Formats: sequence, structure tokens, C-alpha cells
Amino acid sequence: MKHVFTVTGMSCGHCVRAVTQAIRALDPQATVQVDLDAQRVEVESEQPRPALADAIRDEGYTVVD
Repeated sequence: MKHVFTVTGMSCGHCVRAVTQAIRALDPQATVQVDLDAQRVEVESEQPRPALADAIRDEGYTVVD
């Protein structure tokens, strides 16, 4: 299932790695694409959307939707 999140606070490669690792800790099979300019994170995962959003928030980023 594809999930698209608007995430604020991301600005560099470290942010991309942090978000990607947080999601893959929840679902090692997840596909993660981060677009820093658009503040967008696309996740292909069978995990529930709220759990994925919480994983991103736990890294210190704000999930807008």
C-alpha cells in the first residue's frame, strides 16, 4: 500500500537517512522515497498509516497529513 506524507523539518541527507531508517525499522521491506524540496515522503508498506507517521514523528519531524 502506498502512503504519501507531507513532512516538515527535513533539510539534508541526514534527514533522509533518519526518516528512511525509522520506517524500515518498522517495516524492513518498505520502499521509501524522500523529496526534500517538496517536503514529501512516499512509503510503500503494508504497515498502517498511523504507525508510519509515528515512526517519522519519533525522529523529530512534523507530519502534516
